[in-house]
Amino acid sequence: MATSMIQTFFFSITVGWHSVRRDCIESSCLTEGSPFQLEDSLTMASIKLLLSMEGMAVCREGFIGASLYSSRKRGVRLEGLWGSLLTLLPLPCSEILADDSVACLSQALRHLHDIWEEIGIPEEQRLERTQVVRKHVKGLLEMMVAEEESLKKRLLQSINVCRKKQAELCKELQLAPFEEDEEATILQLEKDLRTRVEVMIKQKRERLQEMKALQEQDQDLCDLLCTQPFAATQEPEAVPSLAQLDAFRRHLTALTAEKERRWAEFLDTKQQILLRMEELEQSPETTFERDVVCEDEDAFCLSTQNIANLKELLQQLELKRSQKEALCEDLRSRVVVLWNRLQVPAEEREAFSPYMVGFGSKIMNALQQEEDRLEQLKRDNIQNVVEAIRTELVGYWDKCFFSEQQRRSFAPYFQDDFTEELLQQHDAEILRMKQYYETHQELFEGVRKWEDSWRHFQELERKASDPSRFTNRGGNLLKEEKLRVKLQKTLSKLEAELQDRVERWEQEHREPFLVQEQPFLQYVAEQWRLHHLEKERERQERQLKKSREIEEEMKYGSSPRTPNKRRALGFTLPGKVRKLNITAFHAQQHHALKLQGIPLQFSGGRHISASTFRKESSPSGRPSPRPARPPATDAWRTRRTSPSSTGRR
Repeated sequence: MATSMIQTFFFSITVGWHSVRRDCIESSCLTEGSPFQLEDSLTMASIKLLLSMEGMAVCREGFIGASLYSSRKRGVRLEGLWGSLLTLLPLPCSEILADDSVACLSQALRHLHDIWEEIGIPEEQRLERTQVVRKHVKGLLEMMVAEEESLKKRLLQSINVCRKKQAELCKELQLAPFEEDEEATILQLEKDLRTRVEVMIKQKRERLQEMKALQEQDQDLCDLLCTQPFAATQEPEAVPSLAQLDAFRRHLTALTAEKERRWAEFLDTKQQILLRMEELEQSPETTFERDVVCEDEDAFCLSTQNIANLKELLQQLELKRSQKEALCEDLRSRVVVLWNRLQVPAEEREAFSPYMVGFGSKIMNALQQEEDRLEQLKRDNIQNVVEAIRTELVGYWDKCFFSEQQRRSFAPYFQDDFTEELLQQHDAEILRMKQYYETHQELFEGVRKWEDSWRHFQELERKASDPSRFTNRGGNLLKEEKLRVKLQKTLSKLEAELQDRVERWEQEHREPFLVQEQPFLQYVAEQWRLHHLEKERERQERQLKKSREIEEEMKYGSSPRTPNKRRALGFTLPGKVRKLNITAFHAQQHHALKLQGIPLQFSGGRHISASTFRKESSPSGRPSPRPARPPATDAWRTRRTSPSSTGRR
């Protein structure tokens, strides 16, 4: 019975101990100076006895825990005192529970001793039984200590495992190692390390999940664009860093933009391909064309090669379209030429007008049939057609500035035997001249522009030499002068440009470029030379005319260039008669003849000056004096003083 009671007691102690074994044990200090009052000396003696008794007090690191042991033999009853003491001491819960456990053990021992005493068990057996109790208590405490040592060992092992795991995760996540708190307890250190490891494991799991999602998205885009997947890490199973994830996200953004660009380009190119096929009335022929036109758009692979093939297909269709359009335009131009040559009525042309636009197969066939029909009519009307071609040929000869010799080099032009062969020769010649003109159209237009400017310039030059232009009003003289200066600059610029073009043309054809049967540059220089000669001739004519006028004045006297004023009836005023200054007159005559290179000579063949001429022309050999003014008459005085003459003045 005693054994069962002891086992029950120790089981309760074990359960209580396991409930608080992981809590931190703290304590408070009980000293002799604690603020409490004792009522009698017996209580104080009991406390002293309590503190001095062997096995009843344990002192560790300044903290006091009390354990009571009482014995009937000693006659000391401290239960009430112990209870009062526990209520006064400010001990932590763990310390109180430990003290309570000691009190329970003491109470159980007392109870056992009471039972043994009532039973009458001898002292030796009591000692044996007490040894059994001691053995059980010691075994229980040793077991508890072993369990706590095991807990400490497990905590240290967990710390080591967490440290290794933390180092491994820091390496995988490319993080800096954490610094441990040196003052932390084993329990706190284990908790911190375990928490950090759990956080890093979560980060690793999140990174791997994000990497997997990015790889799936990248694989979808790569399948659509036919490109290689993005290698975010060197090892497939490695944990990506934050920088690698960011680079992967940027790559996917760029890849998505490229996919959108290619998709838009695909849709636009496909639309153009469908339009060109519809215009050409063409159906898909190859597998690629059927994939583009007939298959679903989402199933089309947007690879670089497919986009290039798509553009190439569009270029081929564009080429076919341009060729077909050019062929139709050529047929239309030939039909129009034949209409003009055969003088087809306007009603017939209007009926065929729906086929004069477009380039479909139906339109092309209609144009070809119309050309064949007109060709047959042309063969039936060879003479009229040849004459129409000759008229057109003359127009091209004029545009190309062909000389008479160049025109005569085409002998069929002068034949009168209108045969099919002659018609073919004229067709070939008109085609050659047309191609020749179109090839060098810029050069011919430049020469034509120069000739037009040259004619305009000559007209302005002729106007400039016309004396009557000074009588014009309205500022025309200034406008003409500005235009003449502008045309002169334009001619210089055109001549410089045409010189380069003519030189390139002559290097290409290895023959001179002729205008009016002479090289163009020589032709331009000749025109300027003739222009200067014409101006010199006009100047000489003016000088000759002036010299003749001077001769006439020398022989017959000068005539007034302005009409005389109307004078009143009566005598002519001698003072108003125009005097002839023979000296000035002979000087002018001599100067005019000298400008013309004609020496002033008299009999004997000697040259004389104007003064010598005046002396020799005088009978006395001296210069002729001026004629004297006639004396005033009374009639003149009367006229000067008359009111009527005064009024006329």
